[in-house]
Amino acid sequence: MMDRQTLQKLKLMLSGIVYRLNEETEYFQELEGEFKSGTRLFPLKCTLSEDGLLINFEGRNIYAKAEELPEIISDFASRFEKATLVYKARGEALIIEADKTVTMKTRYLEEEKEEILRGHSETGTISNRNYLIKPGKADDLLKAIDIMAENGKIKNDMVRKYNQIDHFVELLEPMLKELSRNKTELKIVDCACGKSYLSFVLNYYLREVMKINCKFMGIDISESVVKSSREIARKLNYNNMNFAVGDIRTLLYQDEEGKASQPDLVVSLHACDVATDYAIAYGIRNRARGIVVVPCCHSELLNQYHYEPFKDIIKHGIFKARLADVLTDGIRCMILEAFGYAVSAVEYVSPLDTPKNLLIRAVFTGRFDKRKYDNCKRMADELGADPMLLKQTANLI
Repeated sequence: MMDRQTLQKLKLMLSGIVYRLNEETEYFQELEGEFKSGTRLFPLKCTLSEDGLLINFEGRNIYAKAEELPEIISDFASRFEKATLVYKARGEALIIEADKTVTMKTRYLEEEKEEILRGHSETGTISNRNYLIKPGKADDLLKAIDIMAENGKIKNDMVRKYNQIDHFVELLEPMLKELSRNKTELKIVDCACGKSYLSFVLNYYLREVMKINCKFMGIDISESVVKSSREIARKLNYNNMNFAVGDIRTLLYQDEEGKASQPDLVVSLHACDVATDYAIAYGIRNRARGIVVVPCCHSELLNQYHYEPFKDIIKHGIFKARLADVLTDGIRCMILEAFGYAVSAVEYVSPLDTPKNLLIRAVFTGRFDKRKYDNCKRMADELGADPMLLKQTANLI
């Protein structure tokens, strides 16, 4: 039999389990375990019922309140040499073992890694990093956005997409914390939202992990993708998300009463070519506190730039394309700075995941700087280019 000190420690750990259970009732799966006496094992199973908890032990069904659980289980344990209990919720398995002492460990992370590794092909690029959007906890989300199969494994052809959105969230987390300071709710706009992978993932992370209230507006010119996004939001019961068919070149952000309002964050992930410029201009026009974009398909200025100094280099077409990418994104950063944003540009995933892996972050810090804007125009003129973002922001000066 267990001694009194061990039983007290067990009761204390079970009190912590009760606290977790009350905090995450909707994610609780079960509490199961076994008690050992000699070579005999006596199983226990505890699940939720309409009246509280249903405990099945030694052929009996016991109904109890969550707060009664530590007393009931420690009373069971007092008659045995060893007890092993496994609490399952949010994809985690907390394992409590009690004999001469009491220990608790988490089995979740290793299982998560194994499940992910079993769910991708040899060409996948799942790393050993600790994912923020965790299988187990985020299964409903990952299945809804078609990244996870019904068997709970990441789909082979979605491994790279999974890497991208997870690392995107990791890079945005410090910015989200800063933007939410002294705010009761974050207002976020996803420009050229497409299938809205990013919005759904950010919404999950803000609400379920960071515990920050938020409202999302996804905007796209395609009725079909907007309809699809609305259906996914309904399926996930994300009532704080709205999607609209619209042209971000002209829209103003409005509150529930139809009045112009300042969004906290404007995001755009892989909006093709000048759609990224439209998204940045939307953020500037609405004085967004933060703007984050991942540009894609830089074709607008590819054949506009004066490449004369580099003619012997760009005879290799790949160098011409990469040079155009750098110049285009560099001018975008200059324009953001001219409109009072502090800007940083980082590589957000491995080039093995996607060659379009530049992330531009901008945080509003001050007023328009005409000198910087004039420098942008002069730079574009010298390069022989007429960037869309300059045209989109010309009337905002």
